[in-house]
Amino acid sequence: MDYSEARNNAKALCGKCYVCDNCNGIACKGQIPGMGGKGSGRSFIRNFDMLTHVKLNMDVLCDNKPIDTSFDFLGYHMALPVFIAPMAGIKGNFGADMSEYEYNNIIAKGADECNIMAFCGDGKDIDNLFVEPFKAMASVNDRAIVTIKPWVKEGIDLRIDKIKDYDYAFVAMDVDAAGLPLLRNSSIPTENKNVESLKYIKDKCQKPFIVKGIMTVAAAKKAIEASCDAIVVSNHGGRVCDDTLSTIEVLPEIAKVCKGKIKVLVDGGIRTGYDIFKCLALGADGVLIGRPFGIAAIGGNKEGIKAYCDKLQAELKDACVMCGAHNLQEINESMVTFVK
Repeated sequence: MDYSEARNNAKALCGKCYVCDNCNGIACKGQIPGMGGKGSGRSFIRNFDMLTHVKLNMDVLCDNKPIDTSFDFLGYHMALPVFIAPMAGIKGNFGADMSEYEYNNIIAKGADECNIMAFCGDGKDIDNLFVEPFKAMASVNDRAIVTIKPWVKEGIDLRIDKIKDYDYAFVAMDVDAAGLPLLRNSSIPTENKNVESLKYIKDKCQKPFIVKGIMTVAAAKKAIEASCDAIVVSNHGGRVCDDTLSTIEVLPEIAKVCKGKIKVLVDGGIRTGYDIFKCLALGADGVLIGRPFGIAAIGGNKEGIKAYCDKLQAELKDACVMCGAHNLQEINESMVTFVK
């Protein structure tokens, strides 16, 4: 199976996601539930569009050596600098007849076979949208990344207690999910988090802690102050705030502040290995990809995940060959140009 076959299969199985040839947020703008961006959809659209403004600087006058795409992150060795982003509500958002357990089990098995890592999701229905996805991943290995929404203390404590008897790799919080009205108005609501709140979560979990939803230098500095282990430069795929900057626009400035202090991941509109190369060149250590992996899982099971990973790796290697990098550490800002 190749990724195009998985995508074609997914078109017949997704009732809400259009599985567009270019997953750019235009056809689905404003469609939530669904896979679109909030409001006008401009945040999702801009994530995708601004990546096309970053161009590769081709330079093949270099040593002829093998290309190594392997990646070390907080004690884990991976074949690619790629994480499967957290997604919940597969029926409600993709319109696919697939349970949360089934989806996350596919994601976990696919990630395991490709030697990458995956985040599991969270939502109002703690059993269906948090516990079941986590158990699906934990049944495969101990490399799951637990994602917790920015609930008030009661909601955080409840979730951590639910998984206390399992082993897993990291805890993440997508702090930008505080912008989701349905969560903020639920019986256990979400809230904005400050430095002390982040410290509480890290101390409570006793795991490396990743904060997802950083879009400014000021926010990155707060994550560093809270002793977080990594951040994700993210606007939640354009789903929580209309008309934001794209993640690739704010990445370079944030990455410079974080260099040597905290790991930097980024998501938002990343679709190809060439996009991954651009993100690494502009300061990221690794990337998260969501919607395309969801389509791969729905249309191709774990074989679809592998097909997409193979595609990403081939494209990343090609970008390295053509720009003179032999490993991820050699990728740098001089290898791209941001054409605004």
